Amino acid sequence: MLLTFLSFLAFTGFVALFSWYKLRKDKLDTQDGYFLGGRSLTGVVIAGSMLLTNISTEHLIGMNGSAYKNGFIIIAWEVTSAVALVIGALYFIPTFLKMGLTTIPQYLEYRFDRITRTLVALFLIVSFVVTLLPIVLYTGAINLESIFNVSETLGVTQGQGLWVTVIIIGVIGSIYAIFGGLKAVAFSDTINGFGLFIGGLLVLGFALWDIGDGNMIEGLSKVYKAAPEKFNVIGAKDSVLPFETLFTGLMINQLYFWCMNQTIIQRAFGAMSLAEAQKGLLYTGVLKLLVPLIIILPGVIGFYYFGDSLYNNQDLIYPELIKKVLPVGLTGFFAAVVLGAVLSTFNSVLNSTATIFSLGIYKRHLNKDASEKQLVWIGKLTSIILAVCAIVAAPMVAGAPEGLYQLLQQLNGIFFIPIASILIAGLFIPRISAVGAKAALFIGLAFYILTSFIFKVDIHFVHLWGIEFILNMIVMFGVSYFYPNTNTFKPADIESIQMHPWKYARHLGLLLVVLTVAIYIWLGQ
Repeated sequence: MLLTFLSFLAFTGFVALFSWYKLRKDKLDTQDGYFLGGRSLTGVVIAGSMLLTNISTEHLIGMNGSAYKNGFIIIAWEVTSAVALVIGALYFIPTFLKMGLTTIPQYLEYRFDRITRTLVALFLIVSFVVTLLPIVLYTGAINLESIFNVSETLGVTQGQGLWVTVIIIGVIGSIYAIFGGLKAVAFSDTINGFGLFIGGLLVLGFALWDIGDGNMIEGLSKVYKAAPEKFNVIGAKDSVLPFETLFTGLMINQLYFWCMNQTIIQRAFGAMSLAEAQKGLLYTGVLKLLVPLIIILPGVIGFYYFGDSLYNNQDLIYPELIKKVLPVGLTGFFAAVVLGAVLSTFNSVLNSTATIFSLGIYKRHLNKDASEKQLVWIGKLTSIILAVCAIVAAPMVAGAPEGLYQLLQQLNGIFFIPIASILIAGLFIPRISAVGAKAALFIGLAFYILTSFIFKVDIHFVHLWGIEFILNMIVMFGVSYFYPNTNTFKPADIESIQMHPWKYARHLGLLLVVLTVAIYIWLGQ
């Protein structure tokens, strides 16, 4: 246990010292400096930060747990992200950077009106507090509790041990976001990103080495022969993720998450140029095609080791696999990687939410004359309040019947699809009015809550996303007919950064689309 703890402290301390060193001369009391990293981020840093903001313990724990139970059909959550990132790099990010945006709700004020911006800002803040942050904290606590036996060490129950771990993670994550701003988050994410891939591949490698008696290829062959059905990527109609969802609501969700979600796209807003922003999105697409090696395949390997003995506790499969295959000296390193993944998502969401509240609500409605230093202070206070709320809510997400990752996606639909609908309509359909957008927000929200959580219709929730999107479009067209659009807004080039595109963007984008299709052809049965 001592060796585990020492390796944990060594990697965690290195990340903290590296982030401090990179920020020691930065001005963090200005709006751009705190919220956008001084618009100085490169493609590699953006990609590392975007990936780690996305990949956290809800993936390591939740997706491996789901793969253990359902197999490779859940790969759709990952590989279709590459297609969305291509669209984001070639269309969305040039449009957003041209306007010099700091937040996505800021665009909604330009396109629609101030009330629409405020409503979406509030929707986003609520969604982060009640869905993403608690699940990230809780899944992180599960992993660290399992590795360090916190409850046994402290002489408390496992539930109490999870509470203690949640509090510790929440406090550490808050420190990064509150005192370092976006740049501290981005640099720590980049190092943790490398650690995550190395640690995840080590778990995979040691497991296959063990199963294949020193031959990893033979190990993979044994896993496949033991359960070939687990490698099929084509989900049946009654499965956890039917194949048809790729053509209904899944891509709408992916477009929102990678092209319009503040916590993700804020990294690209902090780019030093359009070319670097495009590199960041497309490099992330490459990484998303590799990510299943560490968040899906280990879950299937867990089925080889443990059979169906953990079907009722699928979110424990990855911690059990780590303890089984990793040498003691590397367990602490991987625990540090897990902590880094949790901190990455947690502090990224805190920073993005602080940005939305400070610039979108406080300055617009509460103190229009606020100075940049006041806005930074309000952002820090917002982060503290949100962190406390997330820590309190975290243990409430335990016991999700289909696993924590599936619960996260289902809850995300409450807010993501209505916001995606009005953003896509605003960008592509000039006739949609502000009244139509606001009507779609509330009707879409009510439709999804009623059909998913109250009446619970017998339709997969991703299909409901597609139905909701179409409903929102019909509502916007109908309302805009009676209340026509009077806003003649056109994106203006304020030239905040250099706007020449990356010359290889289209080439790499095409390659990513081809590879995504190839994966489905290769693994489809």
